[in-house]
Amino acid sequence: MKEKSLTRKEKRNLIRIIVALTLFIIIFTLDKIFVLGNILTGNFSWLLPFCLYLLVYIIIGYDIIFRATRNIFHGKIFDENFLMVFATLGAFALAITKGVMGQEIEGFDEACAVLIFYQVGEFFQSYATNKSRKSISKLMDIRPDYANLKVGENIDKVDPSIIKIGDIIVINPGEKIPLDGIVIKGTTTLDTKALTGESFPKEVKDGDEILSGCVNIQSQIEVKVTKIFYDSTVNKILELVENAASQKSKAENFITKFAKYYTPIVVSVAVLLAIVPSLITSNWFTWIYRALSFLVVSCPCALVISIPLSFFAGIGTSSKNGILIKGSNYLEKLNSANIYIFDKTGTLTKGNFTVTKVFPKENGEEILKLASIAENASSHPIAKCILNYYNKPIPSGYTLTNIGGKGVIASNSHETIYCGNAELMQENKIEYPHQDGTGTVVYVAKNDTFIGYILISDQIKDETKDVISKLNSYGCKTIMLTGDNKNVAEKVAKGIGISDYKASLLPQDKVDEIENIMNTKQQKDIVCFVGDGINDAPSLMRSDIGIAMGNVGSDAAIEAADIVLMKDDLNGIILAKKIAKKTLKIVKQNIVFSIAIKIAILALSAVGITNMWFAVFGDVGVAVLAILNAMRVNKIKKTKS
Repeated sequence: MKEKSLTRKEKRNLIRIIVALTLFIIIFTLDKIFVLGNILTGNFSWLLPFCLYLLVYIIIGYDIIFRATRNIFHGKIFDENFLMVFATLGAFALAITKGVMGQEIEGFDEACAVLIFYQVGEFFQSYATNKSRKSISKLMDIRPDYANLKVGENIDKVDPSIIKIGDIIVINPGEKIPLDGIVIKGTTTLDTKALTGESFPKEVKDGDEILSGCVNIQSQIEVKVTKIFYDSTVNKILELVENAASQKSKAENFITKFAKYYTPIVVSVAVLLAIVPSLITSNWFTWIYRALSFLVVSCPCALVISIPLSFFAGIGTSSKNGILIKGSNYLEKLNSANIYIFDKTGTLTKGNFTVTKVFPKENGEEILKLASIAENASSHPIAKCILNYYNKPIPSGYTLTNIGGKGVIASNSHETIYCGNAELMQENKIEYPHQDGTGTVVYVAKNDTFIGYILISDQIKDETKDVISKLNSYGCKTIMLTGDNKNVAEKVAKGIGISDYKASLLPQDKVDEIENIMNTKQQKDIVCFVGDGINDAPSLMRSDIGIAMGNVGSDAAIEAADIVLMKDDLNGIILAKKIAKKTLKIVKQNIVFSIAIKIAILALSAVGITNMWFAVFGDVGVAVLAILNAMRVNKIKKTKS
């Protein structure tokens, strides 16, 4: 264990443990050689070993005593600190009583050993938590400390929270990008690892959008701010990570309830174990000693520590790979998710639309011109694709009317242009030749007369087929929702191997489909919706788990989704599911192992087969093994994209 991997607090605790353990070994050795209880005689024979062991006890246990006392005054009596203090002070009292009565003194060494090994367990817990937290801490490093605000020719270093939309900021090489914006001057390379988990640099130039949280690597750039700090990508991500711990899994809630009832029960059993047999046998020392050993081993440290730590490690490992999970409950659900619903455009496909055919070819110029007039004011990817392909001046003076889910009607004093899907043609009683090309067909008509059509295709992502195949191999049902016609949807579905599909859906129809699936699913089914996070917010929120793909600058992606894939790569779903599966496996192992060993040692302590030393090693040993097992989540390797 390298010292540089420890926090300042951990270093202090490690030094304290070493000092206390060294003193304990020296005193324990002297006690066994010279028998410290025999140096003084009479009723005060216990005084010398008491003073020496008390020094060790205070060094190693002062914080535990403080927490136990504080919690008692706050009404929280039955916790692990109370158990440790009660059992160890009881051992001290037992040793003093034996000394006063002239019997062999025992209990001082065991009381100190209990606290030393308990602190060793706490140290391992702290180290393990710190190790799991490192990936999240790195993510938290994206928080900007300042922004270089340009005012005239001057540059002022200010707090990012006071920057307004439209302000100009300067970002120098090596600095974090503090706010979302658009590059207005300069060309540079960005390190996006904090957002995507990938170390590949991203080139940006004038007009490109950049996101806060990235690091400027190469050259100075000037950026026009498009979002205030509160709405920026970096702040949304930080809020997501900071709030992740509040969303607890069923396993964590079980442990919380378990500890709430378990501790008072074991304390009551310990009291009965000390009193009832003693009244029958009159052997008070033996049964009080057994009761104290019972208390020491009864502390549910392994469960209370390792279960949350396992989920924390899972969330940390995910964030390190560019997968933000809002809470352990979603990690737990993802392990059981068996129905995956995918939006097509931008999720299963790249969303990079290209014109692949204009029919009739000899009339292509007019068709593209009319379509460009109608789509001129639209920000839809298909509209942008047509405009970019035409790339010529577009006549103005038209009134544009958007027909939701069908297309656009553009009109002026002497002509009306219809540009959209088959439903738009049918609704306006325009005769047209129906086409079934692989892609989106945009029909164009002028003054109620069909002119031609444009076929636009979208590329399927390289990883789509492999990811769908893996989900199918897990026994999951995969469903695609799309606004494309049935023939196009069927060809895409067959090409990628998806289980089922729904075609010709308007935006509101997609929500209705998910609502129907949610209402008809079996109780054990977990529905996961995967969308681009911009237009799919209702679907992301309605499903059991909403996964937003890419579009990391979208508020909808971060706020509506339960899991955000910071890199636009479907392989993140498989990696997240792999992390969830391993996390839950380790959680179950720790629950079964901890409870089984705990019950066994409790029984042995109650009947006197084991002593307090065995109880100490049993309690701390189980906790350390459970913690080390939980840390295995951090070893999950990233899948290849």
